[in-house]
Amino acid sequence: MKQGQFISEDRLFKKAIDILMEKLGPVETNRFLSLPSKERMESVKRHRKWQSKLDKDTFFNEVFGNQ
Repeated sequence: MKQGQFISEDRLFKKAIDILMEKLGPVETNRFLSLPSKERMESVKRHRKWQSKLDKDTFFNEVFGNQ
């Protein structure tokens, strides 16, 4: 496969399953594929949650340094 060329979704899925089966075995592969997806938090809520735990001065020093 050339760099920058995509393989078909069917082939990608088959390769991924083969790798999971090789590395994890059938039981853990099935368990992994059966994991429920976490409910996505709406982006504004996620951002506000992140901001609520943020120390402004520490954040600014990390981003801008002590100028």
